[in-house]
Amino acid sequence: MKKADKKIFATLFFSLFTMLIGVGIVIPLLPVYAHDLGASGFYVAMVFGIFSISRTCLLPYFGKRSDEKGRKPYIVTGLLAYGLVSIAFMFADTIEHLLTIRFVQGIASAMIMPTVHAYVGDITPKDREGFTTGVFNMSVFLGLSLGPLAGGVLKDHFSLQFSFLCMGILSFASFFLSLFLLPPRKSEQTVCNNDLHVGWKPLLRDRVIAGLFFFRFAYTACIGIIWSFLPVFADKDFSLSSSRIGLLVMLAVFVSGVVQTPMGFLADRVNKKAMLITGGLITGCSMFSFVWADGFGYLFLANIGVGLGGGISMAPHMAMAVQKGNQTEAMGSVMAIMTMAHSMGMMSGSLIAGVMMDIFELRQAFSFGSLLMMLGVILFFILTYPKKEYVQPVMNRR
Repeated sequence: MKKADKKIFATLFFSLFTMLIGVGIVIPLLPVYAHDLGASGFYVAMVFGIFSISRTCLLPYFGKRSDEKGRKPYIVTGLLAYGLVSIAFMFADTIEHLLTIRFVQGIASAMIMPTVHAYVGDITPKDREGFTTGVFNMSVFLGLSLGPLAGGVLKDHFSLQFSFLCMGILSFASFFLSLFLLPPRKSEQTVCNNDLHVGWKPLLRDRVIAGLFFFRFAYTACIGIIWSFLPVFADKDFSLSSSRIGLLVMLAVFVSGVVQTPMGFLADRVNKKAMLITGGLITGCSMFSFVWADGFGYLFLANIGVGLGGGISMAPHMAMAVQKGNQTEAMGSVMAIMTMAHSMGMMSGSLIAGVMMDIFELRQAFSFGSLLMMLGVILFFILTYPKKEYVQPVMNRR
């Protein structure tokens, strides 16, 4: 990687890491905040759902626009919006205000996430996709895992409003990092020629992109189930303390973040598809093992299994997505599709598992996640399996 590209990589890494720690600080506090504002169970769920809805709907638009207009304008604008949203949280005094703020936050996320990943893909050297994206994924996984722990500490020792203030400070820090350290848009080597822009149809019909989409959807559905139902499961069945529950919730994402770099290094040297399938199988088996859990130790090991499976599979997953982005010359659009899979998986997994829990029992939410993960592995295998080309036999002529 060139020296200038290393500077871009470091800026994007620390900008996203800082922002996600700030976001993670308030994620576990929002349900309490919404409840204090008088929200019913439905509206508490909507505080999370409306974020996913606005983000998912606008991801394709911003992904494609970043291919056409450049990366920096959307990254900087989105980070600024996150900072302003953090301040707005401090003044929300009705559930309607809170829902509006979360809707805007989802739009900001749609501007940032696919564009940042596309920018990293743009500067990734050929045959180093696994290592480069593996290192960068640490910013996402570690930020999301360390943030909730910091949020609990800040609320216990200070206040909810102080937690929002910290989120704002971190978001504005990310904004200024990107504003001053990223090169101007005109110097980006990645803005595509307007005549070469790829439409959505070819991308959506691409079998490898489809396989990556279904795998990402299944994996993030499993994470959504853990975040949504593991706290209830640990409290209801084992009466674990809040600190132990917090440790369990962040464990899978943290383990995934720690192993991203070595798995990315490995992905550049072995078969990426085999790694991805292996990680998916480990995740699926670990999700099913929650059904047999009999205490904290079992839950701890099961979460490590989920994290390890994610770490093994996500590095080659992102490497393959970067290769597809370069191949199609539509890096932003490809990353938007992957981020859509992430959003839809988190939302759908927790909702469907909730229905499963109501119909059957709490433990079956995890068996549903296991089934979904195995289905994602099967679909990925089928869609990425090389198709044999039919060669018409040559008839002997007399």
